[in-house]
Amino acid sequence: MPSQQPRSSILSTAGGPSISSSSSPKRRDLSPSPSSDPKRVRSEYTFSSSTMAMSAKMQGKRPVGAPDIIDLTGSSSFHTTMSINNNIALHPHLGPKRLVVKNLKPVRSSGVDNYYSRTTAELDNALTAIFQGRPTAQPMVSLYRGVEDLCTRGKAEAQELADRVRQRLEKWLQSDDMMGMLIAEASAGGVREGGEEEVRFLTRVIDKWKQWSEKILTVRQVFSYLDRSYLLAHRPGTKDQHGQKLEGLNDMGITLFRRVIFGRGKGDASAPVGNAVLRGVCRLITMGRENMEFDSGLLRDAIAVLKLFQGYTRFFEPRFLQESHQYFEEYARLWASSLKLSDYIRGVKRLLDREEHNCNFYNHDSTTKRQLLEDARRVLIKNYSEKLLHSGDVANLLDQNDVDSIGGLYQLLTLSDLQKELKGPWEEYIRTTGTAIVTDKTRGDDMVKRLLLLRRALDVMIRDALHQDEVFVYALRESFGQFINDKKATSAWNTGTSKVGEMIAKHIDMLLRGGLKTLPPSLLSDVKDRANAEASGLAATADEDAELDRQLDAALELFRFIEGKDIFEAFYKKDLARRLLLGRSASQDAERSMISKLKSECGSNFTHNLEQMFKDMSLARDEMVSYKEWLQATNRKTGRIDLSVTVLSQGAWPNFPEANISLPKEVWEQHSVFELYYKTKHTGRLLTWKHNQAHAIIRARFNKETKELLVSASQAAVLMLFNTAENGILTYAQILYSTQLPGPEIDRTLQSLACGKVKVLTKHPKGKEIKETDTFSVNGAFTDQRFRIKINTIQLKETKEENQQTHVKVASDRQFETQAAIVRIMKSRKVLGHAQLVAEVINQTKARGAVDPADIKANIEKLIEKDYLDREDGNYVYQA
Repeated sequence: MPSQQPRSSILSTAGGPSISSSSSPKRRDLSPSPSSDPKRVRSEYTFSSSTMAMSAKMQGKRPVGAPDIIDLTGSSSFHTTMSINNNIALHPHLGPKRLVVKNLKPVRSSGVDNYYSRTTAELDNALTAIFQGRPTAQPMVSLYRGVEDLCTRGKAEAQELADRVRQRLEKWLQSDDMMGMLIAEASAGGVREGGEEEVRFLTRVIDKWKQWSEKILTVRQVFSYLDRSYLLAHRPGTKDQHGQKLEGLNDMGITLFRRVIFGRGKGDASAPVGNAVLRGVCRLITMGRENMEFDSGLLRDAIAVLKLFQGYTRFFEPRFLQESHQYFEEYARLWASSLKLSDYIRGVKRLLDREEHNCNFYNHDSTTKRQLLEDARRVLIKNYSEKLLHSGDVANLLDQNDVDSIGGLYQLLTLSDLQKELKGPWEEYIRTTGTAIVTDKTRGDDMVKRLLLLRRALDVMIRDALHQDEVFVYALRESFGQFINDKKATSAWNTGTSKVGEMIAKHIDMLLRGGLKTLPPSLLSDVKDRANAEASGLAATADEDAELDRQLDAALELFRFIEGKDIFEAFYKKDLARRLLLGRSASQDAERSMISKLKSECGSNFTHNLEQMFKDMSLARDEMVSYKEWLQATNRKTGRIDLSVTVLSQGAWPNFPEANISLPKEVWEQHSVFELYYKTKHTGRLLTWKHNQAHAIIRARFNKETKELLVSASQAAVLMLFNTAENGILTYAQILYSTQLPGPEIDRTLQSLACGKVKVLTKHPKGKEIKETDTFSVNGAFTDQRFRIKINTIQLKETKEENQQTHVKVASDRQFETQAAIVRIMKSRKVLGHAQLVAEVINQTKARGAVDPADIKANIEKLIEKDYLDREDGNYVYQA
C-alpha cells in the first residue's frame, strides 16, 4: 500500500481552557486521494498571516504578537503543548492561540502508480476466476473498492476499464469449448430438422445462457461502480472514443451472447445457431399441440430468451405465425373430411382456448396473441362458415338438444362476428319441426304437448347456449307464428279453422282438470327457472300452484301466436262448461286466474260470457238453497233422490246438443217438483233440460260390498233398468227401447259400463265392441279399493260429430263477423276501393280469426245482393 499521508493538527482556544484538535482528510487512510495529482501534494492546513513567515526568516525570532511555533517532530512537543495549554488557562485575555505545523513530507507518486497497476491485475485475475467458476483471490469488497478507485481517478481510466471488461467477455465467449461446439454443430447441419435433436440443441443453448447469466451477474457485482458511475450514466446510444456503444454490463452480456446466436446484422436470421434455436422452439410448440410430452419450462425460458435477444419480433414471431396458420388449415381440412359438426365445434373451441392459454402462459407478446387468434378464427370459423351454418347439421344438434354444441357454435361465430348468421338455420329448423307437429294427424292429441316441448327446448337453448340473444328470441316468435297460422296446417285437418287453437283449448282443459300430473316431467321447471322466478319476485316454481300457473302461461304463449282466436274461444267455452257442470276443476283459483289472463290478453269482450258462466254457477247454488227451503216449507218429500239443478243463462253458455233420454220414474217426479217451484218464483221463464250434461251418484250393492258410482245421466238410466230386470239380464234391444237413447250414444254408454276399466256390467259374449246381439248383466263379483268410483270417462269424450259441428259453427260465425265488419267500414267511409276494403276488413277481423281474401270478396257479393253495397266506377258504395 502507498505510504500514509501525514496529518497536521490545529489546536485552538476560544473562551475556555480546553484544547480541541480537528483534521479534514478528504479520503480514507488506506488510499491516496484519486482526485489529487500524486506529483503535487499540498498541505490541507491553513497558517497565519505573512508576517509570521517573514519573522520566521528573520534571525529565527518570533515577532511580537505572533503565534507560538511548535516543532511536532521534536521530542518535547508534548510538553510544549501542555505548556501552551496551561498558559491559555492562566491568561484567558490573551485570546486563541494557533499551532503551526512544519516539516510535512510529500507522498511519492511511484507508490500511487503501483497501487493502480496492482488493482488492475487483481481485477483481471478475478475475471479469470469468475469465468472458470473459481473463487476470487481477493475479497469481493476489496475488488469493488479497487474498481471504485480506478473509476474515480479519471474518465480515461474508467473507459479503459470498461474496454478491458468487454474484451475479456468477448474472448471468453470465443474460447469457450461448449459454445464452440454449439456453433460448429449448427453450422455443420448437425441439428436435424423435425427431430429430437432440435429440442436437445435448444436445451444446451438455454443452459449455456443460464451459465453465462450467472457469470455476468457476478461480474456486475464486482464492477457495479463502473456500471453505475460511467456506463449507465450516459444516455442510450452514446458511443465511446473507439466508436463502441456504451452499454451497461447486463446489456453488454446480452449483446455479446446475442451476436453468437443471431450474428451481428439486424437481418441475419439465417445464423446457424439462431436458426436451430428457432426450430427447437417451434418444435416444442408443435409437440404441445399434438399432446406429446415436452418440457414446458424450457419453452417458457426459450421465449423469454428470444425476447431478451430482440429476436422474438424479428425472427420468431413470423415463423411461429406461419407454422400456426398451416396447423389451423390442416385441422380444418381434417374436420371437413371426417368429423361431425359437434366434434368440430368442441375441437375448435378446445383449440382456441388452448392457444389463448399458451399465449398467456408462455408470455407471448400481446400482438402475437392477437394475430394468432385472429388467424385461427379466420381459418377455422370464417373460412368454414358455410359448413358451420349448414341447416341440416344445425338441425341435428337442435333435435338432439345438444346445448353444449349449440353454445359452442354460437361462441365460435361470435368470435368472427357471424352469430347473426345462425338465425337462418334456427328459423328453418323451427318452421320445419313445428309444421311437422301441427300436420301430424296420427298424434293430434299430443300436438300441444309436443309444441310446448319444442318451445321449452328452444327456450332453454336461448337461455343456456345463446346468451339470451334477442335476435333468436324474436326469430323464435316469428317462426312459431308462421307455422301455426300456415294454411297447410288448416288444410291438413280439413276443418277450415285453426286446429292448433282447438288443441290449445283442450290442453288447458286437461291442465285445469288433472293438474301437473298430466304433464311430462321435461315440461316442468328446472332449477334455473325457479331461481329466475324468485329473483324476479315471483313465487318459487317448486310450489304446485305456481308451477301450474307457469304451465298455463306457457300454453297462453302458444295462444298468442294464433290468428284465429275464435276457435279457441268456442272450444274453451265448451270445456269450461263441462268442468263447471261436472265439478271437474282441479282448482277454482286456477280457473279464475286463467280467465284473468285471457281478459288481459284479449279484452273484456272475449271473456264476458266466460265470467257470466261463473256467475251462473254461483246463482245456481243460491237457487238450490232456496229450493231446499221451499221443499221444507211445503212439506214435500223427495224420497231417496237428492236432486240438484243448475240453471244457466242460455246466451252465455255453449249450445249443447239435444239428447232424448227416458229417465227413471223417480227422477221425473223430482223434475216436475222443481219446475213447479221455479215457475212459482220466476214468471215468464222457460226451462230446457239438458240431460246429456247431467251426472248422478248411484249407490250399488254387489255380492261382497256396496259402492257409490259417479256416472252420467245416460249411464244412470241404464243401470237403473237392472233393478227391475228379470233374472238380472237385459238385451241390447231392451236397453235401447227403455232409455230411448240414440244408437251411438247407447253404444258409448254400454262400452263405458261393461268394457272400460271399471266393469260394473258383464257383457255376453266377452269383447270390446258393442253389438246388437249382446246381452248384459250386473257384475256381482265386482270389487274395488275405492268407495266412490268414477266411470264416466268415455262419456266425457267429445265425439267427432260434435267436434266438426263446432268448427262449422265457428266458420259460419266468422262469415257473419266479416259481413258486419264490411258494413261498419263502408258506413263510415261511404265509398271505397276493393283493395282498401279488403285490407281494412283483414285488419279488423284478424284478432278473431284470419279471413281469406276470397271469403271477403264472397261476403261483399252477398252484401251487394242484400242491397247493403253497390258498385260505381270500380268502387264500392254504401247504401243507406
